[in-house]
Amino acid sequence: MSTSDKPEVVERGSKDEKQKEDDKEDGKGGFIEKVKDFIHDIGEKIEEAIGFGKPTADVTGIHIPSINLHKADLVVDVLIKNPNPVPIPLIDINYLVESDGRKLVSGLIPDAGTIHAHGEQAVKIPLTLIYDDIKQTYDDIKPGSIIPCRVTVDLIFDVPILGRLTLPLEKTGEIPIPYKPDIDLEKIHFERFSFEETIATLHLKLENKNDFDLGLNALDYEVWLGDVSIGGAELTKSAKIEKSGISYLDLPITFRPKDFGSALWDMIRGRGTGYTLKGNIDVDTPFGAMKLPISKEGGTTRLKKKKEDRDYDDDDDDDEVC
Repeated sequence: MSTSDKPEVVERGSKDEKQKEDDKEDGKGGFIEKVKDFIHDIGEKIEEAIGFGKPTADVTGIHIPSINLHKADLVVDVLIKNPNPVPIPLIDINYLVESDGRKLVSGLIPDAGTIHAHGEQAVKIPLTLIYDDIKQTYDDIKPGSIIPCRVTVDLIFDVPILGRLTLPLEKTGEIPIPYKPDIDLEKIHFERFSFEETIATLHLKLENKNDFDLGLNALDYEVWLGDVSIGGAELTKSAKIEKSGISYLDLPITFRPKDFGSALWDMIRGRGTGYTLKGNIDVDTPFGAMKLPISKEGGTTRLKKKKEDRDYDDDDDDDEVC
């Protein structure tokens, strides 16, 4: 027998065992995949039968219920719709307010409530901007300016079958950095002058330092000559002070000069006396109502009487503040 006719030796046992191992691995993998597919199919069938789905939400608005020189309280209104037959918990709310990519404020509201089954619910997200923090962090943000802002909100739900879901929302707008107006007492006009009772009108110049209009509604004020208060009042006034503009106000005042002491005699002798004016103005703005302080300290006033009323020499017609 030639070498070419030599029979081939086959290790049947080892070959059969390898084939069995391969078949076993294939069967194991196939079984796991089948189980996964089965569970997935069951989940889809349950979801279809019961009607589970992802909640939806929208930012319906951002408003400023309170604003002054120190802070602004903002409220982000979100409308959430739950399509599911059971209530779903709103686990957390994450929020962030930015301006040109710079963080102004951020926070977390835990355990934010429950959204009713097959319903919609309005959720209010309150947040506060502290102006001193903003101006200290970003020195290019100036008082009186309007800055762009972007509010981002992440709503985190726990939905049956679907598990934990995060729903991101976003809204853009503008935020003011308010600044108090400048005030100056330009002139005092006396309607009637006596030591017992004097009726006068204060002529004020009011300068709006903001990049937005102020709609004046009311003001309160008090005036001091030297260290003596000569009185004040609360008035309803209507005037529009345009952005970076100037407006003039006439304010009536009644006082008793004999109570002034040396301050009155300094005025009469033409020496002048220091005055202080403090108060507040109630204004409407594009961002809501504000109450802004007004103040002027260190001014000097000098009395100039009309000829028919005076009992001392003077040639001018009006009482002025120098």
